[in-house]
Amino acid sequence: MSDSRLTDRAYAAIVGIIIDSDLQVGDRLPSENQLGEQFGMSRPIVREALVRLGSDGITLSRRGAGSYVKRRPSPRLGAHIPLAGLAATLGTYEVRLVLEAEAARLAAQRRSDESMVILEERLRALRAALLSDGPAHDEDWQLHRAIIEATGNTAFLSVFDHLYDDVSRILKAGVDISRTRPPRAIEAMMAEHEAIVEAIRAQDPDDAALAMRWHLSQGRKRLMP
Repeated sequence: MSDSRLTDRAYAAIVGIIIDSDLQVGDRLPSENQLGEQFGMSRPIVREALVRLGSDGITLSRRGAGSYVKRRPSPRLGAHIPLAGLAATLGTYEVRLVLEAEAARLAAQRRSDESMVILEERLRALRAALLSDGPAHDEDWQLHRAIIEATGNTAFLSVFDHLYDDVSRILKAGVDISRTRPPRAIEAMMAEHEAIVEAIRAQDPDDAALAMRWHLSQGRKRLMP
């Protein structure tokens, strides 16, 4: 088995410990050596899994003091993303931060009047879906895809479409989890999309890229309580 797949397994196993042991924010995880012995894996594999968990905002490492729970994954997350695939699915955020931030930048530079009309239509459709009780992940996907299309670069589109399965699961989870929270959670999600489209409309590349990065970083946080 490759090191990357072992790291994914260690990642999932650590999340399992957090959930099954009911560890709370601030609680200390077992040491790297203890985790390695428990999983039957080497310490470097465990350390890499902890680094990725830290990047996803789930754990926090303190030099000389070990790793601690920073955020607990929402209990509803497992209904959309199997624990075994959690690392790979959340890992798409790293790709999206690069891909979609640059796509938003290029869309702001290159968008046509026709592509702007499509973006506005997709934004209205997403708003209606989010304010309803029904699914909204497809409308969310279609808006993001329209931003990619507005770059005029089909290579961006090919890469983005390749991520569909993982991104779709994340979008479903994000909406589902947000709807269990106060209304401002859905309002914030909508405001983030509006900021991206507004920056593209204003043909402001830096603001468009920044708005997209903010939206994706907030999206990852929404998967936690």
